Amino acid sequence: MATHGRKAPLHNEEMLINMGPQHPSTHGVLRLVLRLRGEMIESCRCVIGYLHRCHEYISERNGWIRSLPLTDRLDYLSPITCEWAMALAAERLAQVEVPERAEWLRVLSAELYRIASHLVFVGTFGNDLAAVTMFLHTFRERELIMDIFEKLTGQRMTCHYIRVGGVGWDLPAGLDREIRQALDVIESRLREYDDLFTNNRILRARTEGVAEISAERCRAYGASGPVARASGVDFDLRRDAPYGVYDRFDYRVILGNRGDCLDRFTCRMEEMRQSARICRQVLDGLPPGEIRTKLPARFKTPEGVAYGAVEGARGECGYFAIGDGTEAPYRLKIRSGGFSNLHLIEDILVGWKVADVVTILGSIDIVLGDIDR
Repeated sequence: MATHGRKAPLHNEEMLINMGPQHPSTHGVLRLVLRLRGEMIESCRCVIGYLHRCHEYISERNGWIRSLPLTDRLDYLSPITCEWAMALAAERLAQVEVPERAEWLRVLSAELYRIASHLVFVGTFGNDLAAVTMFLHTFRERELIMDIFEKLTGQRMTCHYIRVGGVGWDLPAGLDREIRQALDVIESRLREYDDLFTNNRILRARTEGVAEISAERCRAYGASGPVARASGVDFDLRRDAPYGVYDRFDYRVILGNRGDCLDRFTCRMEEMRQSARICRQVLDGLPPGEIRTKLPARFKTPEGVAYGAVEGARGECGYFAIGDGTEAPYRLKIRSGGFSNLHLIEDILVGWKVADVVTILGSIDIVLGDIDR
């Protein structure tokens, strides 16, 4: 069409785009149905269910003891969280006392895996923003923690460390020294991350003020963990509903101000430092004693209702169980932090550009095995 020297008009046609479930930046088999007007997002529909594992129904069939190892396959970047929540529900139903040393070892393992999970977040978030160096660096440090768990449990990821009534193994000789050395390295590298990535002008431009989430919106969606705390929601199960022996340690709950992508990033960075602080306190004061309460081979829970909830790397991980006097829960329902956090995405993506989708989704930090449980 001839324009006679005038610019042709721009036509912002509506377009529907499927991002995922094969897209590498959806962090798993997630599908986002985006409705665009030009480059601007008008609506988003989050489609999950491609990875459903039927864990709740399997547990109702297999029972407490045989199902506990399967929890590692849910939030596989922080498996101790899921193990602890399920064991806690069973212990509360059956009123099982956990030895003090075992409680301290649970805290140590959970905080080490919190660091490992947040390292994966920092690395993949950097990779999403084309900072491949961050991905390589964080996985280098994560290897230190994976080596520790390999020596402690024989496994690197699906470690099956926590048992109903305690933990599976005590610390091998010399492993406490190796943990201290790993923490020294990780804390020094966190300072390097700040110089390389946190204060990088590209990261700031892509994250500062992007996809702000208010505290009221977080509460309305049931968001928890670093996502909610980055928006100023001052809630942490370790402090506000203490379990294990968390009430004996000195640490700080990290809060953000604006609730944008940058706050969600920096909160996790600081949480790693606080987790290292807790780990050092555990190693300094680890009491002697047994690591597991002896239970009958056919462990049964009485009739009743219990809820075991722990503060995971992605928020509140809770197991709601109904006991009926058998070896398996009559009903089991899992509350995963990632599930509630993910559905914020349908709301907060609207009004941003399609180029921001990867940044915003990455800042939520999801694990699809935890969501499609």
